[in-house]
Amino acid sequence: MLGAGREPLSGEATSMKSDSQEQDLIREEFTYIYGAPTQILKCGPWEDLWNDKSAPRLLFLVIPGNPGLAGFYQIFIEALYFGLNQQYPVWVVSHGGHCKIPYDVKRKEEMVSNETDDVFGLHGQVEHKLNFLRKNVPKDVKLVLIGHSIGCYIALKIMKHAPELEILRTILLFPTIERMAHSPQGRFLTPLLCQLRYILYMPAYLLSLLPEKAKSFLVRYALHRQKSNNDVLVTTSVDMLNMDCIANIMYLGSQEMRKVIDRDNSTIKQHLKKVDLYSLHFPFVQFQTGGTK
Repeated sequence: MLGAGREPLSGEATSMKSDSQEQDLIREEFTYIYGAPTQILKCGPWEDLWNDKSAPRLLFLVIPGNPGLAGFYQIFIEALYFGLNQQYPVWVVSHGGHCKIPYDVKRKEEMVSNETDDVFGLHGQVEHKLNFLRKNVPKDVKLVLIGHSIGCYIALKIMKHAPELEILRTILLFPTIERMAHSPQGRFLTPLLCQLRYILYMPAYLLSLLPEKAKSFLVRYALHRQKSNNDVLVTTSVDMLNMDCIANIMYLGSQEMRKVIDRDNSTIKQHLKKVDLYSLHFPFVQFQTGGTK
């Protein structure tokens, strides 16, 4: 169990930091899943969630887009938590390999697992989330999945491959669940991510070598131009500027372009009453996704 009042899982290591155990709204935890560094942000006051009999048995889980760093969703999960009148926990789990893990989280030999051949790829990220849910959420806890971008694709795969999970609702925000390479943004990114990815590693590597202050300055400048500058986004963006993170982000993007082709109509139709979709002027969302053809 990642914190939440239980011992760490066999084959995983965890680290947790909280300035005040009683008052902190956000709890940040790190672990390895299938050998991939993983970050979890948990919003809510529950120190011992699953062992607290008075705690709610409903969890809202956010599955990120790409880049899949949990910090990019901190403001969102806080807003959602308060929108739910502070009654239910709201978590976000990063994609495997999309975070800078603290040095005190030691990687043990048994952490490396052959259960998935490619944890950093699209299929591996689905298995990564299934592993997280099966090992960290009790069976009697109901779920509301909230996917963003490629996280919507992963959420649908979870519904398909884990019927034992009691999923009450799946909310797909700006879903990228079909023909990504043929979308306006996809036509631009496909050659960059699929044919020129290794060439792009060189400037990315040079960027990762910059001092933290230089990275912070560049990030603040870029975010200021987009009128989205805040400390959480700055810190998360600076953490992203390391070579492992950048390589995993670009690799997942290349797989999205190659593998997200046909919409999974059968899964959507099977769970249609549980699925809500929302999109508005998103460059990867050009095709009909609100129902089945």
